[in-house]
Amino acid sequence: MASINTNASAMTALQTLTATNKNLGTTQNRISTGLSVGQASDNAAYWSIATTMRSDNKSMSSVQEALGFGAAQVDVAYTAMDAVKETLDNMKSKLVASQQPDIDKAKIQEEIKQLQNDLKTYAEAASFSGGNWLNVSENKDQKIVASFMRDSGNNISLGTIDVDTAKTALFNSAAEEYGMLQQGGEVEFDAAAAADVDLPVLADADDVEITDVFAHDFDGGDAAIVLEEGAEIRFDIDVNGESTRVTINRATLDAAGLTDGTITDESDLAAAFTAALESAGLSDKVSATAGAAAGEGVTLALLDDAGATVVFDDATDDADTYTLSVSNIRSSSNGNFFDATALDITSAEELDLTEYMQGIDKMLLEVTTAASDLGAIKTRVDSQQDFVGKIMDAIDRGVGQLVDADMQEESARLSALQVQQQLGIQSLSIANGNAQNILSLFR
Repeated sequence: MASINTNASAMTALQTLTATNKNLGTTQNRISTGLSVGQASDNAAYWSIATTMRSDNKSMSSVQEALGFGAAQVDVAYTAMDAVKETLDNMKSKLVASQQPDIDKAKIQEEIKQLQNDLKTYAEAASFSGGNWLNVSENKDQKIVASFMRDSGNNISLGTIDVDTAKTALFNSAAEEYGMLQQGGEVEFDAAAAADVDLPVLADADDVEITDVFAHDFDGGDAAIVLEEGAEIRFDIDVNGESTRVTINRATLDAAGLTDGTITDESDLAAAFTAALESAGLSDKVSATAGAAAGEGVTLALLDDAGATVVFDDATDDADTYTLSVSNIRSSSNGNFFDATALDITSAEELDLTEYMQGIDKMLLEVTTAASDLGAIKTRVDSQQDFVGKIMDAIDRGVGQLVDADMQEESARLSALQVQQQLGIQSLSIANGNAQNILSLFR
C-alpha cells in the first residue's frame, strides 16, 4: 500500500541510520580516548574495578615515594655506622699498642681523643630530614611505609618496615637508656662485699677459713637480681696475689640453669657464681656457696690443691701464703663499663687497659651487628621499591585488559560503520523519494 501519511521504509531507514550513528559515535569516542569502558554506563562492573585499582595505584605511587625517603634515611644511618665501625677498629688498635712496655700512653691518648671526637661527629651528623637513628632522645620504632594492601573485604592497610632505634642508637639521652657507645646503668645488685680477706685476722690458736662474702640479702628486702640481654656484673678476684676478672651475664646464668635471667635467692646466686668462676678458669681455686648468715649472698672460699677449703693455722702457716680478696665490683645494664668517648688511658694500669680493649671490642661487635642490620634493611627497601614498581605496572596492565579499547578492532569497526552510515543515508534518501512517486499517479 502506498501512503503519504506513513512512510514505513523511511522510518526503518531512519532507525537504522540512527543506530549506526550511535555506534559510530561510540567507536569514535573509544578511538579518541583509547578506552572501551570510559564511564560507568559502558560497563558498570569493569568501570568500578578499574576506578578502584587506579586509586590504589596512586596510593602505591605514594608508597614508592615513601620507600625512596626511607632508603635515604637508611643509607645515611648505614654510612655513619660504617664510619663509626672503622673508628672503633682504629681505637682498638691504639689500645693494643698501649699495652706495650714503656710506651708513652699520653701520646696514644691524644690519638684516641681525636677518634673519640670523630665518634661524636659521625653520630650527630647522621641526620636526614630531622631524623637521626644513631643519636636519639627516646627509643621508638621508626617505620618506613613499604606496601599498600586491600583484602577481600575491601579493607585497606599499610605494610611497614620497622627500625628499632634502641638497636641502632650509639648515643641515647633518654632517661635510663644507653646507646652502644655509652656506659650502662647499674644492675639492681648489692655489690658490697662483707669483707676483703687479704690476710686472715686470727685469734690465738684459732684456725680460720680463707673466705670472702658477697652480701645480697634476698630475705631482708633486697630485690631479685635481673640481668637483661647485654647486662653484666663483674668483679676481680685476687687468689694468692694473682688477679682475675670474673663476669656474670646471661650466658653465665644460662650455664647455671637460670634461663630467665633472674636470680631470686642465695642458691641461684651461688649457682651463678659457680658458673662464672668456671668460665674464668678459677673453679679449681675458689668455690661459691650460699651464705650461711642472713644477708650473705655468696661465700667464696679458697681451695687447696685437693679441692678442700684452705684453713689458715697461725701456728704453722705463713700469713703471706694464702690470700683471697674480691674487689672492683661493678655492674652494667648493657655490658659497657665506660663511655667510648670518655675513656682515658694516660695513667691506666694493665687490667684497665685490658678492660678498655675488651670493652671497645664489644662495642665494635655491636656496631658491626647494627650496621649489618641496617644493610639488610637497605636491601629490603631496595627490593620493595622494585616490587612496588612491578606491582604498579601489573595493575596498569590488568586495568588495561578491562577497559582499554582494541584499536585494531575499533579501526575495522569504524570503517564498517562509516560504510553503513553512507548506505543508511542513501537508503533514507530512496525511502523519502518514494513519496514523490505517488504524484505520478495523479497526472
